[in-house]
Amino acid sequence: MMTHTSARLAALAALMLAAAAPAVAGEVYGKITFNNASVGTEASIAAKCGSKVYAGGKTDKGGGYHLALAESGKCSLTIAFKGQAATIEIASYDEPAQVDIVLEMKEGMLAARRR
Repeated sequence: MMTHTSARLAALAALMLAAAAPAVAGEVYGKITFNNASVGTEASIAAKCGSKVYAGGKTDKGGGYHLALAESGKCSLTIAFKGQAATIEIASYDEPAQVDIVLEMKEGMLAARRR
């Protein structure tokens, strides 16, 4: 049986833990390829949701990326690769969503599409 003091301490600890956790509505992750191969560490990715911009940084060795977004809804991802950039529209949800991206050259310009 919990005493009044221990119940208050438990409630305070839970509140502190909740306050320390980042407010993330959605996570977007996936892999980026170009010419049927991973982009490796050569690409960088950023997201824009409404007026808020999220810098995601570089892709990993396997072309993977991960973005933590503070809101859900319509967003755009911008991928920079080999001196060019391409943008793709996505939706961010309350649950993590995988968005694998294929980069290709179209009329000399970098283009992105979902795989």
